[in-house]
Amino acid sequence: MPSGDATRSSPDEVQHPPPIQCEACESALQNRDGHTLSFLLLDRLTVPVVGCDDHVTEFASVCGLTATDRTDVIDHPPAGGIRCPSCQLARYDIGHPVVSVQDGAVGILACQDHQAELVDRFHEGLDTQEQLTASLDTSR
Repeated sequence: MPSGDATRSSPDEVQHPPPIQCEACESALQNRDGHTLSFLLLDRLTVPVVGCDDHVTEFASVCGLTATDRTDVIDHPPAGGIRCPSCQLARYDIGHPVVSVQDGAVGILACQDHQAELVDRFHEGLDTQEQLTASLDTSR
């Protein structure tokens, strides 16, 4: 698991994120074409996400702390496709949440239910990461 200090976003920041300092994330979020699209495989979810490779990987890692199964990010459409019909079409909509991850951001191109679930899992993962880090610091 990559060590990182993913920044915590309040619900307002999810809707109106701070300026993105990572040029690769900014470019990926502006273009959102097939070349910048990744797929997050998290438990039973398959969700398209967009951002630079490093910040998508960090986002997946933090979300993975809440997973019961292995978490993966792939750069091609998954063989089984996206199971949720609303998520299949969501990438063509505008107004997806953008979650701040360190100095970059990740856009979640999913239906509203799965967007909310991933944002919640990211925040739970940050809590878990913080608790694990605090546990290591107190045991020294």
